[in-house]
Amino acid sequence: MRVTVLGCGRWASFLGWYLHKAGHEAMIWGRPGSASLRELRETRQNRYLTLAPEILLSDDLPRALGFGELIFISIGAQNLRSFLKTFPAKPPVPLVLCMKGLEADTGLRLTEVTREVIGPHPAAVWVGPGHPEDFVRNIPNCMLIDSEDQGLTRHIADSLGSGLIRFYYGGGIIGTEIGAASKNVIGLAAGMLDGLGLSCLKGALMVRGAREISRLAKIMGGQEITIYGLCHLGDYEATLFSPYSHNRRYGECFVRGEAYGQLAEGVATVRSLCRISQERGADLPICQAVENILSGRIKGGEALGSLFLRSIKSEF
Repeated sequence: MRVTVLGCGRWASFLGWYLHKAGHEAMIWGRPGSASLRELRETRQNRYLTLAPEILLSDDLPRALGFGELIFISIGAQNLRSFLKTFPAKPPVPLVLCMKGLEADTGLRLTEVTREVIGPHPAAVWVGPGHPEDFVRNIPNCMLIDSEDQGLTRHIADSLGSGLIRFYYGGGIIGTEIGAASKNVIGLAAGMLDGLGLSCLKGALMVRGAREISRLAKIMGGQEITIYGLCHLGDYEATLFSPYSHNRRYGECFVRGEAYGQLAEGVATVRSLCRISQERGADLPICQAVENILSGRIKGGEALGSLFLRSIKSEF
């Protein structure tokens, strides 16, 4: 296929690299004046990878929207609404959202944001574990495609698979999007545990985090079992333990009082989850503890210590 990637950062550049490797004709689009796009144009590489000469680069949005049979979007989740509003017309082909987050101001899932801005349109999400740093060294992993249309899900997953990434069909778009977004919040908590010297509690975090988010998925209209798949629990290794995880590293630096300059989507997502908790009556103690630490209401050690040492209760 001919495919377009909108975005040219860490994950977007990997998408272009991977889609070409999987046998597709790829174009990567970046905003006019983008430093990341300029670097790719001048050197065909960034700190993560080197692009094949056949991969097209462009800052012409109408051209990019008309190029591919699928359009992959990989930008900051909080910028999706404003970005979609810059489209000159409704895209002629399905969109694949390759970001994990909830809109901070509304609590909406990203496919819901897309529907609000451009109306009914075929859209899927690409989520699951994996870091460009591993993939470019030919370390394989499994990932997930999901949408409201099972035919679209199967078409995308079947078209993109390779020996490097095996794709699975998602089990429900609501649970998939909530699980993928909220695993970044659990990643922040994991980093905070690392920074406080409490990494031994990550096992408890994994068990309780998955249970907490599965209850949320049910409240939001999704299926609890989805959270135990690749969108959430299956992504814990890459998010809670990997040195490449921005969210884990952000949480670690935050409790140590150190600056961390990379995007951590979990920071905005946890605000959305706490808002949903209040509106829907969902019990989200881990998410609330992370938000209390980030907002400065409670110190890290006090919040996480009280969270894991609170009154005796059943495991499930």
